[in-house]
Amino acid sequence: MKIVQLLPELNEGGVERGTMELSRELVKLGHESIVISAGGKLVEQIEKDGGKHILFDVCSKNPLTAPQRIWQLKKVLKSLNPDIVHARSRVPAWLTYLANKKLNFPFVTTVHGFNSISFYSKIMTKGNRVICVSAAIKSYIQKHYQTFEEKITVIPRGIDLVKFNPENMDVVWIEDFKKKYTLNDKFIVTSVGRITQLKDLETFISAMAVLQKKRTNSIGLIVGGVREDKKDYFESLKNLVQKLHLENNIIFTGSQDKVAEIYALSDVVVSSSKKPESFGRSVAEALAMDTPVIATEHGGVLDIIKAGKNGYFYSVEDSIGLVDAIEKSNKLKFDGYAYISKYFSLEQMVKKTLKVYRGLA
Repeated sequence: MKIVQLLPELNEGGVERGTMELSRELVKLGHESIVISAGGKLVEQIEKDGGKHILFDVCSKNPLTAPQRIWQLKKVLKSLNPDIVHARSRVPAWLTYLANKKLNFPFVTTVHGFNSISFYSKIMTKGNRVICVSAAIKSYIQKHYQTFEEKITVIPRGIDLVKFNPENMDVVWIEDFKKKYTLNDKFIVTSVGRITQLKDLETFISAMAVLQKKRTNSIGLIVGGVREDKKDYFESLKNLVQKLHLENNIIFTGSQDKVAEIYALSDVVVSSSKKPESFGRSVAEALAMDTPVIATEHGGVLDIIKAGKNGYFYSVEDSIGLVDAIEKSNKLKFDGYAYISKYFSLEQMVKKTLKVYRGLA
């Protein structure tokens, strides 16, 4: 099959990584994979893995340029003659839906998040088939858009179990990282993800202030990049660290490529999102590394964490509840790799996605 995936850009984020991984696996299985986006740092990897990338502005929300872009996209799709067109975000979905009106290529959408309820967001339910990344997302679109059951397939984001495998760690990198940040003999609590207000890193930092009084060797790692429009927020976090006298206990590492290794060296991983996560890829990845995860009790993570077995939940902005959960989680012992392999593997994601495609092609 010839499969075209469309998304705004190919930089940091779960949607981008998921698109890249699916493209790679499709190529391995003998399919032709084409990704259309406005570009980004993952383009090189997609092409290295055997996929094709087409640079096209499916990112801009400017309605004045939309007619021209729809016409151009129609020409691109007609020349490609794909078996499946798969849109992964609202702007690409609108452009594709309108460009594809007379072409009638089988159209798939993936609802990756709890988008605002609006006519604009409803486009994500207009695919011939609609993929939801969690049961929570499925319930959300059925409640607000009355999407037909037979159109929907729940396919959790797949975890790359070669990359996220405790047996495949770069031990030298881990040791170097620990030396760089003086992490040996420390109790390491980690948050991974882009630095945004939605991640509620204030609660994470406040919890570390309490935990540090109980465990003086506690270190909070905050791993993630800072976009230009989030620099003021980042400064506010650094000010909070100073106010709580945690300069020696909170480390901002910036974006890191060796995420699996960071999960492996952590004692606990925290997902402190204020709003429900659509799935919680970082949660599943950390569990695959046999590291317990504490998360706010809503959204897609409810499908992944088994409270008291591989992690715990706490209430949004409850720093004391977070500290209690961190303390309890340190006693958990489990085979996270086997658990994620069974329920959330990349292989399962690819198989289920191909089943959706074949049902239309």
